Amino acid sequence: MTCLPPRQPCQRKSGLDTHLPFLRERWEAGCHNIMQLYRELLARGYTQSYQAVYDLVIRLRTFGKKNAAKGCNLSPTPLSSKSAAFLFLRRTEELEPDEQETLLNLRQLDPEIELAYTLVQQFTQMLRTRTGERLATWLENARASQIRELQGFALSVERDKAAVLAGLTLHQNNGLVEGHVNKLKLIKRMGYGRAGFPLLRPRVLHAL
Repeated sequence: MTCLPPRQPCQRKSGLDTHLPFLRERWEAGCHNIMQLYRELLARGYTQSYQAVYDLVIRLRTFGKKNAAKGCNLSPTPLSSKSAAFLFLRRTEELEPDEQETLLNLRQLDPEIELAYTLVQQFTQMLRTRTGERLATWLENARASQIRELQGFALSVERDKAAVLAGLTLHQNNGLVEGHVNKLKLIKRMGYGRAGFPLLRPRVLHAL
């Protein structure tokens, strides 16, 4: 019986592969600004997204610290955006020691990341302490940050600023109402679409 040769795994190539030597050279030279590296790649003919550059460059570090001599080493497990957002939103004292180290390393990667962390922490502090009087200053700083995501968030806050300001200032909330709405939806779904209002009304009253 003839044995087939083992199947070789498909090697997927990225549009960044041809630019890796250039990225490593710039990183070792001390350029750790991701947006600046992205602009230089565009000038060299790179046509893909900024996110692809970000995902790669965020791994160009040694234990997360900028190192001009060893910056070409790749971290085998880059931090996901979801995990990074989790670290940004939490209080520093609530994080485990390894999470605190990861957060510190992440903040050292780029001044833009440090600025984003500062603005996120300022906003969460307003939420925790109900200091809505700081909102106007925070919105100005967010708009001036040149961080697209925070600028978009600031724009959405401006559209409903009165409600946001009330949420950041007043102690009243609609948590009780939301709880009743959630219970009502649960009872309705338990009817599997066959519970009209005549049946739904007594079931809701009985659950109160």
